[in-house]
Amino acid sequence: MAVKIRLARRGRKKLAIFDIVVADARAPRDGRFIEKIGTYNPNTNPASINLNDDKALQWVLNGAQPTDTARAILSYKGVLLKKHLQVGVNKGAISQETADAKFNEWKNVKDSKISGKADSLLSKKEAEKAARLADEAKVNAARAEAIAKKNAVVEEAPATEEASQEVAEESAE
Repeated sequence: MAVKIRLARRGRKKLAIFDIVVADARAPRDGRFIEKIGTYNPNTNPASINLNDDKALQWVLNGAQPTDTARAILSYKGVLLKKHLQVGVNKGAISQETADAKFNEWKNVKDSKISGKADSLLSKKEAEKAARLADEAKVNAARAEAIAKKNAVVEEAPATEEASQEVAEESAE
């Protein structure tokens, strides 16, 4: 029986969320599966991936073939690197401690990149919000200035009428 690691769609229209499942290759996409090993939400930025790394590694070591998208997710989470290092340990090329050290170093770098991206997205969002507020403040200031100018013109008009009446009275005398 050929076993695949693939995505099973759920969620509503145009807002899909996927389960990462281990299923028989002959089973339908959203049909029967052997085991659910995680979830994938592409609607967030960066995409949310919850994966049971140990179960995924065990299935990959047992011969489960991931689909293209599932392979990208497993690679992103480090499961394929861990498999590569474990095969090296099994062949005797490296020790288990060395493999664990390499994986932990890679994981720390990866986590810092992910958190850096999230921080940059947050700061970019805050900068855009500040720019929108500044633009709105300029528009409001211009609007207030126009209203003040209009009110000043209305107030000056009666003053000029009074002055013209005084000038007319003086000339009449």
